[in-house]
Amino acid sequence: MKKLAMSLFILCCLSAAQAQAETAKVIIGTGGIGGVYYYYGTQISEILSKNNVVSATAIQTAASVDNMLLIRDKSDPAKNMYFLGTVLPDTALVTVTGKHEKFKERPAKAAIMWMMYPNYLHIVTTDKSGINKLSDLQDKRVSTGAPGSGTEFTALNLLKAAKVDPEKFKKWEKLGAKESDEGLSNGTLDAYVWSGGLPTGSIVELSNTLKRKGMEVRFVPLPESDPAVAQFIKDFSGLADPQIISKDIYGTAADTPTLAFWNMFMCPESLPEDVGYKITKAVFENLDALHAAVKPSKDTTAASTAKFIGKTAIPFHPGAVKYFKEKGLVK
Repeated sequence: MKKLAMSLFILCCLSAAQAQAETAKVIIGTGGIGGVYYYYGTQISEILSKNNVVSATAIQTAASVDNMLLIRDKSDPAKNMYFLGTVLPDTALVTVTGKHEKFKERPAKAAIMWMMYPNYLHIVTTDKSGINKLSDLQDKRVSTGAPGSGTEFTALNLLKAAKVDPEKFKKWEKLGAKESDEGLSNGTLDAYVWSGGLPTGSIVELSNTLKRKGMEVRFVPLPESDPAVAQFIKDFSGLADPQIISKDIYGTAADTPTLAFWNMFMCPESLPEDVGYKITKAVFENLDALHAAVKPSKDTTAASTAKFIGKTAIPFHPGAVKYFKEKGLVK
């Protein structure tokens, strides 16, 4: 009888966990239309919905900072509603540690579910702009990214390291990817900052548009030999990885040294372990659909995430860890 009672108890627990996952409502904060975050988050939402894991919806946001605010302020366990989001690692770190101005009084209680793909910092310009290094931006018309975005946060910290004051730009804009592309194409901007995967679709389109106008897309190089770049790497130790944007990606004249950051797919700490497990399992068992829909997501693999577990300043969600342990990738 005791064994039967125990079996019934376990069955009830499993049934309750299953019901919790099925009734949970998940809203995924992404980024601006034209950026990889938007398409990545939308595809994750489709995977979760098609596999009846949770009720999932993706929404357009200003990206990283906005998404961390949603995770912190809008998740409501009492209503079984949780905000998840695509987030840059430097933004994630300063929001959970309270070092970002919007999180000083109340840091975000968030966890990593998996590593998405490396974001490459693009300082986009043209071959006609005369901008060849960071300091050349000072007297130009520049967009530093959408307000509240991870791109803006990274841009402002990099400019600070380079002692470039955006207040002294000839024109200072704060635009998303699509609007920045339009500005550069129609001549109202000289350069803009964007942090995204390779390739970012809107920049591919921009490159083609510029060619039709007799111009070529260029990226401001960020070599480690540049004192400002070296200082930025020091300030964000372990987060900024020197990389190259190959000339083959966008058809530029030469390879461009830059910085890369691994994007994180994040959730609130309050997300139930079983729900986190089921979400992670569904995504990683349907990677073919994700990879086919979003090119940069080719780097979203179980192995890519597993190598970070236990080595990040921000903890991984226990439900996600459970999945990777089951796959034998984490001890």
